[in-house]
Amino acid sequence: MTHSLVFYILAGIAGGIMGGMGLGGGTLLIPLLTVFLDVNGKQAAAINLISFIPMSIFACIVHAKNKLLDLKKALLIALPAAATCAASSLLAQKVSADALSKGFAVFLVCLACLMLISRVLKAWKSLMSKIYKMLPQRFL
Repeated sequence: MTHSLVFYILAGIAGGIMGGMGLGGGTLLIPLLTVFLDVNGKQAAAINLISFIPMSIFACIVHAKNKLLDLKKALLIALPAAATCAASSLLAQKVSADALSKGFAVFLVCLACLMLISRVLKAWKSLMSKIYKMLPQRFL
């Protein structure tokens, strides 16, 4: 088995883990494909979409069995997402692979910043709550 084949399998496993948890396997799979496996952005997106089909089916079955799937809310998201997906797929064909990769990189950086800010705010609130509880009542 070649090294490249092993890396593709490992990328699939990593994407499957993320997808199974509902965190979006492509968030990890696309950077793995483009950075480590030298796949261009358009091909990485297409590979991600194809791999998403079986991942989402299995994840939906498991989440439905655990009563975590709200079909009405899912449809409220899925229907407009499917409609806009067609338009954005056509648009992606007109945009260069380099521009798509850079756009995805900017998206990931923004997402990381938002997650970091959220964690910092949560830690700050927790710290302030603990300090507040420690203060004598006469200072409040």
